Parts: sequence; C-alpha cells; structure tokens
Amino acid sequence: MELLDFARGPALQFGLYAFVIGTVWRILGILLLAAKPDHSAARKAGGFMAALKVIYTRSFTADAFKQDTLYPKILGYLLHIGLFVTVFLFVPHILFFKGLIGLEWPGLPNNIIFFVGVITAGVGVALLVRRLTNPVLKLISNFDDYFSWLVTMAPIITGIIIPIRFGVRYETLLAVHILSVALLLTWLPFGKLAHAFLVFFSRGTTGLVLERRGAKT
Repeated sequence: MELLDFARGPALQFGLYAFVIGTVWRILGILLLAAKPDHSAARKAGGFMAALKVIYTRSFTADAFKQDTLYPKILGYLLHIGLFVTVFLFVPHILFFKGLIGLEWPGLPNNIIFFVGVITAGVGVALLVRRLTNPVLKLISNFDDYFSWLVTMAPIITGIIIPIRFGVRYETLLAVHILSVALLLTWLPFGKLAHAFLVFFSRGTTGLVLERRGAKT
C-alpha cells in the first residue's frame, strides 16, 4: 500500500504540476518570442481565419502523398483515437477527472475499453517497428522519439495488465499504472509529445505566413 499511496499522492501530484507548469511555460515561450520584422508588402491579410484554415488542411495528406503515407496515417489516427477513448471514456478515469475538475460525462463498458486498449497497444508496437525498420525514420530518430513512445505506451500496457493480474497484486499493478501516468504527464510538455498542443501554434503560424505571402494553403 505504501507504493500505491506514493503513486496516488506525491507522484501523481508532481506529474500534474509538471504538466500544467510545463505547458504554460512552453506556450508563453512561444507567445513571447520576438517576431522577426517582415519588410515585404503583404499580398493578403487572412488573419485568424488563415490560421484556422491551415490547422484544418494540414490534418489531411496532400493528394500527391496519400498513397505512400496511407499506412502510417491510418496507424496514427488509430493511435490517437485509441488514446482518447481509453483516457477519457473509461469510467474510473472519468471519476478521476470529476474529482480533479468537477466535470463528468458518460463512459463506455470496461470490456470495450479493454478491447480498444489492446488495439491501441498493437498500433503503438506497429509504429515502433516501422520506425526501427524504415531507413529514413531510423536515421532521424533520437532519444526523444523512443522515450516519448515508451512513456505513451506504458500507461496503456500497464492498464491492460491490471485486470489480467499475472499473479501480481492489484494494488501493485495499479500503483505502477499511476506511476506511468505521472511519468507521462511530467515528460509531455518538454518532449516531442508537446505537439499535442503546440501543433495548433505551428500550423496556425504557418497559415498566417503563407497567407501574407499569397501562397496557396
């Protein structure tokens, strides 16, 4: 119980604080960057709508690359959908969010969550195999890529193991699961996983720049 108390208490609290403070720090760091002067005449001034347009259009693959990127694109969407379902539609997680922010919503049955979790873990393994076997991806991958994969998949895999047990005490498995969540929260704002929220800033900025130059978006 000591490990579980530590996981539920100091470890999870540290992860939440690191997530919030790190996220605010990364966003403020972007917003407070000094903009480089652009002395060229603006061809268009799309403003906020130009940013939203590119945020939307960059969510889909250009026609010229659809065939070559279909497999990783499908895996990517399956992974993100699976993560959303297991994190936000599992009833115990919803109860956690209720205690944290005071909001709750309907969840899915445990067997469906378990099935989605297994599929998500399988997709994560497939993406890792692709990274390890694709010469280009293997060349450009670094510690951040592999560690981000590890801390993302750890909560999924440990969550799947909890109902199976494998002879391990429930309290121990739950503690390991919560510790993996705390690690994910701590790392998320500082590694490549920060794309979860920074992607909107990068795509929006791209939209503003391209619109100003009159480029097709």
